Amino acid sequence: MLSQNERNNLIEENIGLVGRVIKDRVHDVNNIGFYAYDDLFQTGCVGLCKAADSYKPGKTRFSTYAYMAIRNEIFNALEYATLRRDREEVTSPEALPDRCGPDSFAGTEYDLERILGDAQAQARGVVAKGIEAIRLLADGYTNREIGERMGGVNANNVTAWVSKARRYLKARPEIAALGEFI
Repeated sequence: MLSQNERNNLIEENIGLVGRVIKDRVHDVNNIGFYAYDDLFQTGCVGLCKAADSYKPGKTRFSTYAYMAIRNEIFNALEYATLRRDREEVTSPEALPDRCGPDSFAGTEYDLERILGDAQAQARGVVAKGIEAIRLLADGYTNREIGERMGGVNANNVTAWVSKARRYLKARPEIAALGEFI
């Protein structure tokens, strides 16, 4: 195993390998999708650091070992970017259905607030506390702040209350009717 100074020296002496790998192995660097050259260089530096961490002197030259590690790191990043690009679909706002327009949510906030108020009035125990916590979360409070407001309880308790309240609310028909909006 290398000392920290030896590791750092290997990295500094071989930083040029990253640019070499990109030049040798990545074709059409200007048209690689998600990544710019700087992104690939940074990814290659991660590979170089991994190589320095796992290198065992005597088996092979470090430059050969690092070249392959850098190449693999960059290839993995490019493969992930390709899979992600193929899975995701870019949609222009004009192509979205009309129900997603700015007026489609008109009155929904009031309806949801009314439904939550009715559900909280009918609920008991931790479910009612969970609905109150959901309302406070919507107002921007954190679980810790909600716990302090609701009697100094732990944030984990608030999370459990919210979980039970969500299950309760999902079973209510009024919430199911709003399901397309939330």
